[in-house]
Amino acid sequence: MLTQEEAVEIRVLARRGVSLREIARQMGYSRNTVRRYLRDAEADRYKPRSSRATKLDAFKDYLTGRVEAARPDWIPAPVLMHEIRERGYRGGITQIKAYLATLKPTVVCEPVRRFETAPGLQMQADFTFIRRGSDPLMALVATMGYSRAAFVRFSQKEDESALAEALRAAFDYFGGVPAHVLFDNAKTVVLQRDAYGPGLHRWNPELMRLADECGFAPRLCRPYRAKTKGKVERFNRYLKGSFLVPLTARMKADGLRLDVATANAAVMRWLEEVANARVHATTGAIPAIRLAEEQLVMLPPPRLVSRPAIPVRRVIPVESLQHPLSVYDELLEVAA
Repeated sequence: MLTQEEAVEIRVLARRGVSLREIARQMGYSRNTVRRYLRDAEADRYKPRSSRATKLDAFKDYLTGRVEAARPDWIPAPVLMHEIRERGYRGGITQIKAYLATLKPTVVCEPVRRFETAPGLQMQADFTFIRRGSDPLMALVATMGYSRAAFVRFSQKEDESALAEALRAAFDYFGGVPAHVLFDNAKTVVLQRDAYGPGLHRWNPELMRLADECGFAPRLCRPYRAKTKGKVERFNRYLKGSFLVPLTARMKADGLRLDVATANAAVMRWLEEVANARVHATTGAIPAIRLAEEQLVMLPPPRLVSRPAIPVRRVIPVESLQHPLSVYDELLEVAA
């Protein structure tokens, strides 16, 4: 049985016009299996699994002890199978390999290097806290991997409904749905990593419904490795330094406190006039212009009537990004 993630990815590929043969090749399943999961919209629902004893249960303590005693070296599965067969094991090697996989040490990889993604392939999304306490303020920040076009939606919550609303708004703003959305390991996204094996996660049902409806496949960054979603992490710092600090300081001087409505009104103008209209330091291009390339290959979001064009009014000099924009005066007049 396919996992829910795999079933959603099959449907996403089909909606993007990928042929049945090519889907089967990419996913590693037969065409009949792909056909069945495309026909049955309910096939991706996990069924309760009854726990049952296996032939290996009586030998797991022995295997664990052998593995621990051999560290940092590793005893191959066939060798261990021969040893437990002498102790009465009558099962196959598949069970042994699956259990040993849970005992393997974490591999220390080289530092993550910057990588570029194809147009429309990936969007990175993450909640960032602006203010905690009784009157919290946080923001869902979304960044397109290829163009570096960014979107921000402020809220007071980071629950499933806030995430879904912000993602829909991001898809509308970007004018399309990317193939993948990379998330952090929050409960609003994933309930249990590797629940059904390495890389086979138990996703939050609300997120999977949204992914199925909009046509994207969720992806998880590696735990405790913020660099995996480095594009959105870097934009978080840029957002706070170039937008939030100047705006909050200006409002504080006038005796005002930044709220969700004011933040969302101000950030849309800032995104259009500054963040998505500047020359990006990494790509050397204007995000809004590169976003047009991504719109050509992305699926349209469900509630989008027509693809919006992000205005590119002017390129903002780097030295001016740490100062309030004139539009803040207008917003403060309304807030007052």
